[in-house]
Amino acid sequence: MGKKIQRIGILTAGGDSPGLNAAIRGVGKTALNHGIEIIGFRDGFRGLVENRRLKLDKSTLAGILTVGGTILGTSRDKPHRMVIDGRTKDMTDVIKENYLEWGLDCVVCLGGGGTAKNALRLKQAGLNVITLPKTIDNDVAMTDATFGFATALDIATETIDRLHSTAHSHHRIIVAEVMGHRAGWLTLGAGIAGGADVILLPEIPYDVEKIAEAIKRRSRRGTNFSIVAVAEGAMSRDDHRTFAAAEKKLERAKSIHDKKEAKTELAALDVRHQGNTIRLAKQLEELTHLESRVTILGYVQRGGTPSAADRILATRLGSAAADLIEKGVFGVMVAARGDGTEAVPLEKVAGKRKIVPVDHSWVRTARSVGTCLGD
Repeated sequence: MGKKIQRIGILTAGGDSPGLNAAIRGVGKTALNHGIEIIGFRDGFRGLVENRRLKLDKSTLAGILTVGGTILGTSRDKPHRMVIDGRTKDMTDVIKENYLEWGLDCVVCLGGGGTAKNALRLKQAGLNVITLPKTIDNDVAMTDATFGFATALDIATETIDRLHSTAHSHHRIIVAEVMGHRAGWLTLGAGIAGGADVILLPEIPYDVEKIAEAIKRRSRRGTNFSIVAVAEGAMSRDDHRTFAAAEKKLERAKSIHDKKEAKTELAALDVRHQGNTIRLAKQLEELTHLESRVTILGYVQRGGTPSAADRILATRLGSAAADLIEKGVFGVMVAARGDGTEAVPLEKVAGKRKIVPVDHSWVRTARSVGTCLGD
């Protein structure tokens, strides 16, 4: 038998997501049933550095299952690059000292891909860690699903449903921008479920002429409106080639000067890409002679009460995490695998992203029902 687990910490990092409180509750209530004390750290990894904590007991965990956001607060702070008194510092050693001082046996980190990388760094520094996959983008590697995605999918789908009536009434093109910089799961799912006529994903560079032609075909058949669901990271073929070239330049860069130059170029391209959805809408208006309007869903996709699906997923992942800790299993992400869970080593998760395969069944389904994907 290994050491009896007595006290664990928990934090939420990165962007907020529906289901975080359900996951905190799942970890907390199961841990308490194992006789393990649980402490919540406020505002992500910063709470570990600044000793901002909250004891989680049955009364604290009561009533949070249905609440959106996170009772612990969150931040995008990285342990190895945290701004303290106006200066960027590596606070890993401080976190390690506090971990030992507080007598923690493990820290549970709820977050996405960036959190997995930060947790792996803490593991390599000698701390026991476990992560849970959270993000509305559904892009965390090595898990079937992430909590937050199902709720965001419901919200995005309902928005597209509502846009149909105004598009039909005014004979317009409605362009709906959905979250997703690098992965198009949310846009693809909402586009299919909401019956969008065009779906544009980061994984499939688009040709605006082909989109316009698809919309004009609808007009010739007597349908003078179209719904375009576009991921915020979707790009035209030309822009995609430019970005790909800049990313390859960064990969090939050997000197500090060349790396800095390549990163500056990529940052400039990111800035230029902002507002792409509005530019796309104007292009479609010019090419089709139909009035266009843009709706940017933004943070509404991340807010509000988590769906039943997310509450169940977050609870079972959280409960599984506490069970693994009680057994002395650390350095893993608790992945959703079918109806069960799987402990996946953080080395297999960190630095990887689950994107939409171009031959995925959802993509094939969209094409089969006549949806234009811009290519």
